[in-house]
Amino acid sequence: MTTPTVTASKPVELDWFGCDLRTGQIIEDLRSLKPSGPLTKRLGAATSTSFDLGISGAGQDWLSATDPGRSLLVAVDRLTDQPLWAGMVLTREAGSSWTATLGATTPEAYLDRRYTGNVSQIQQDQAAVLTALMAAPLTQGPPFVMDAPATGVPMDYMALDGDDRTVLSALQEVMGQEGGPEWTVDVAWSDATHSGFVLPVRVRRAIGLQPSAPEAVFDFPGCISTYSLAESYENGKGATAVVARGEGEGAARLSSGSQVATDIEAAGWPRYVHRYTPASGLTDPTQLTAHAVKALALMRTGARVWSVEAVASQAPRLGRDWGIGDSIRVAVDSSPRHPGGAEIVARAWSWELDAAADRIVPVLIEED
Repeated sequence: MTTPTVTASKPVELDWFGCDLRTGQIIEDLRSLKPSGPLTKRLGAATSTSFDLGISGAGQDWLSATDPGRSLLVAVDRLTDQPLWAGMVLTREAGSSWTATLGATTPEAYLDRRYTGNVSQIQQDQAAVLTALMAAPLTQGPPFVMDAPATGVPMDYMALDGDDRTVLSALQEVMGQEGGPEWTVDVAWSDATHSGFVLPVRVRRAIGLQPSAPEAVFDFPGCISTYSLAESYENGKGATAVVARGEGEGAARLSSGSQVATDIEAAGWPRYVHRYTPASGLTDPTQLTAHAVKALALMRTGARVWSVEAVASQAPRLGRDWGIGDSIRVAVDSSPRHPGGAEIVARAWSWELDAAADRIVPVLIEED
């Protein structure tokens, strides 16, 4: 088994900034802000976290820096100076107590509050399609900036304003198709003076780096304190035949046709059928087929998800050594589940960071 890279033992200490949501400019250094749960991030989806803010140490302009609907919280790793997490403040409660409670959600949630309008993209690059879908949020919205180089894959996409389709649902719909591009919203310094932040909307055929031998290694025993491998062939997680259905009823309802994993059925698997509607308003048979093909690829042998809980100060550093979408190597010397050891490479589709508890949890999905 390959010896994992040794990582210097440094605690994860976060500096918190309260910023203007429209411009990303820093309003206040929120030294007394503490998450009441782990920070979380998920590929192509929004996550939420609650916070406690000690008012006496919050800074003079803490009200503006935490104004619901108008402010953005950003966490920066003090060691690497790398912004790790951003969240829009949506709720705030304070009164006679010297502690204010805040609720914040990652910027992906803003995309569920804006609508696509009329979009017609015929044989355009995937990155151009997602950029067209982002037209509304890029206007009168948070400091989104597009990071969407051409993927080299053309596609068709149409949406009507009357469909009432949110930008978030449209982006998730495109990502859910066979060969669909992946996307995520990151946070980065806006300039060399570190006066504020931008929110890059990254579009790639696959977010992150997926080398066959990743340098980021989580080992057990080692930096991993506990881990589990969850395997499931439950309804919705495993299938050998998939049909994607459009909206409508009876004979008028469009369908992808059955996509079947004939190879594993021939090897002895019984048939498990999964039928689903991938997105509201979807009626194009070609798009339905693309969704069904991708769903079958993910479900044919069921779900295998590694939940790895590691000591953050001893593990590969989030934001420097690995990030969302990256491949990570898990090296197990011996455990009750893997008495002979195991070594796998899986992608980080989400993560949790609890800096106060010195705890990092990448959720890793094995891909065929």
